[in-house]
Amino acid sequence: QVQLVESGGGLVQAGGSLRLSCAASGKAFSFNNMGWYRQAPGKQRELVAVITSGGITNYADSVKGRFTISRDNARNTVYLQMNSLKPEDTAVYYCNANVFHRDTYQRFESWGQGTQVTVSS
Repeated sequence: QVQLVESGGGLVQAGGSLRLSCAASGKAFSFNNMGWYRQAPGKQRELVAVITSGGITNYADSVKGRFTISRDNARNTVYLQMNSLKPEDTAVYYCNANVFHRDTYQRFESWGQGTQVTVSS
C-alpha cells in the first residue's frame, strides 16, 4: 500500500510564501519521478513541477523563478517552496509519484489527497 501525505497548504497574502511537503511511504516501493500538480475551480489539473530521483527538475512556465521543487530521497519526501505567490496560484495542490514495486516490478502512479492553497489579493 502506497501513501502520499501532503502538508503545508493554507491561506497567504499575495507576495507571500508557502512550503508544501509530501511524504511517500510503502513497503518495497521505490519512488522515481515525483511532482506537484494543481487544480483550480473549473479548470483542469495541471503540472506545476516535477523532479527525478536524480534531481533533474522541470517547471510550468507560470511558476518558473518563483517555485522550487526539491526532494529528500532518504525520506521519500518532495517539497515545493512557493515564493511571490499570486492570486492565480490559488488551487488544490496534489502530490504525484511514479511508483515501482521492487518485488513485483509493477509500475504505477500514485496521488496524494490534495492540499488547498489560497492566495488573497
